Amino acid sequence: MIGAFATVDFRISIAAEKLFSIGGISVTNAMVTGLAGMIIMVAILLYVVYKVRTGRYNRFVGLVQWVFEGLLKSIDDVVPDRVLARKVTPLAITIFFFVLINYWLSMLPGLDSIMIGGVPLLRSLTADLNFTLGLAIITVVTVQYYAIRHLGVLGNARRYFRNPVKDPIGSFEGILELIGELSRGTALALRLFGNAFAGEVLLIVIAVLTNYFASVTLPFFMAFELFIGFIQAYVFFILTLIFTSLAVTSHGDNSHDHSPALESQTDPQAGMI
Repeated sequence: MIGAFATVDFRISIAAEKLFSIGGISVTNAMVTGLAGMIIMVAILLYVVYKVRTGRYNRFVGLVQWVFEGLLKSIDDVVPDRVLARKVTPLAITIFFFVLINYWLSMLPGLDSIMIGGVPLLRSLTADLNFTLGLAIITVVTVQYYAIRHLGVLGNARRYFRNPVKDPIGSFEGILELIGELSRGTALALRLFGNAFAGEVLLIVIAVLTNYFASVTLPFFMAFELFIGFIQAYVFFILTLIFTSLAVTSHGDNSHDHSPALESQTDPQAGMI
């Protein structure tokens, strides 16, 4: 199967390519791979849940559990508020597994060798800038949502906008914070896209250069890319947690601008008052 890489033409497209249209909506090869990745992720997690509930463990189930427990520990370490940590857990862990599986799909031998109308049928979803930008936007919007829930609308706004006359330094810091929010989302998207796209290009280049010796050389680069895929998924996961934690951490005069609803959840005595 690895030898199939050697037959791939040296053809690189930085954008996902259209395969067909459904109701005027273009379906790209990255979308097809993303759908396959989602099905695989859901199937794996349902399988693990079934095995755990029935008490029928094996090494694969143990491995997934070990990763899941490690992610939960990271969430508790990064997000100090346990209530908030449990709220952000579904999104963060889903991002990790979805990014990991779709990144690893780009390692399949012959991924670019199946053509439809001269266009590769499959392309890693993580190598599509539209997906990484969309995922970054979801992350940034979610972070802002929890910041508003925790600090309130005005409290969250004061993180960015302050009176430049009364507090010129704080006003400057707010501008930097606003720029930082925008740059964080951009960095999330470009980091994942750049690494995934570079990984695909690397495998194609090595396959073309080594030709029939690809079955000997490619496994080493594939193993390296599998490791990079895990790192990229974890980086996206951990940065989501860090950005959430930073957003709900009040600054300066906002230290008491917490949402009453959240305080009633985190303080057992608040609900009794």
